Amino acid sequence: MRLSLDTREVGRVTVVRCNGRIVAGEENESLRQHVSWLLRDRRCLVLHLGDVEFIDSSGLGTIVRSLTSTRQVRGDLKLCSVPKHVNRVLELSHLTKLFDSHESEEGAVAAFYVPGGRVEVPAATGRSILCLDRNADVLAFVRELLRRAGYDVHTSSHVGDALLLMRVTRFDLLLAASGLTASAPQAFRTACAKLPIVELSSEFSTSDAGEAASRLLETIAANFDRQSARG
Repeated sequence: MRLSLDTREVGRVTVVRCNGRIVAGEENESLRQHVSWLLRDRRCLVLHLGDVEFIDSSGLGTIVRSLTSTRQVRGDLKLCSVPKHVNRVLELSHLTKLFDSHESEEGAVAAFYVPGGRVEVPAATGRSILCLDRNADVLAFVRELLRRAGYDVHTSSHVGDALLLMRVTRFDLLLAASGLTASAPQAFRTACAKLPIVELSSEFSTSDAGEAASRLLETIAANFDRQSARG
């Protein structure tokens, strides 16, 4: 099976799920290029290896180089769900101590949120906001808009990932697509019970970008002003 790479963002962490074979040739090159592309603006990477069927020496070398490249830009790369046959290769190659490996994806993501980690995280200059929307384009727009406005922003397109983030760090506000929280599982709604929520209207993605941005910033600022007045 050829290597496929499924990538998604979980807050400040980027998870890359590898499926297939990591071997010399096109597969190695696709993984190397993908990591290089991610490192243009991301620093916290997780390689999910649970669906890797086979890895050769060249493939292992690609992962080592990916780790080196990530650390050269003051980031880090962690492994998760490493299959027994891949872990055996790491042991035989005496590389188990080189990688920070975790049994689960959740454990690997949570490790990036532990204070004092290897990654240089920009100091938060404002309130912390979790953004949840299934539209990747909306998330990208909102993320940059709020970061430029001085907020500490974490984004997710999956309710399960958003719940994971709420377990490992604290947020001051949840910004969610209209209807997402109401239809979410009970565990997520319980976690949101004490968290102020601002909903993105269903028209947000098709509204004039400038007007939508201004309204959103005003709404968020007003919400925080109310919190300060009560607090």
